[in-house]
Amino acid sequence: MVESLVESLVSLAALLAGVAFLFALVRFIKGPTAADRVVAFDVMTIVSISFIVFIALLAERVIYLDVALVYALLSFLGVIVFARYLERGF
Repeated sequence: MVESLVESLVSLAALLAGVAFLFALVRFIKGPTAADRVVAFDVMTIVSISFIVFIALLAERVIYLDVALVYALLSFLGVIVFARYLERGF
């Protein structure tokens, strides 16, 4: 009973994360400025990280959490580098 409830809630959360990913993808494509695109890209990476965590939860594999952590760190560094690039106005 509890396991099916957890799986249902994880599925619902994954569905909502998928909708958020689509909204961010639209902003990434339409974004009038580069800053809009950077923020949309950051949102898409965060949602992708949440998908990896959902998969780790459903598959009961802890190693996927390590993958999500590394992906989050690299994503953070990438956004910081690109923000610095935009700040300097190149």
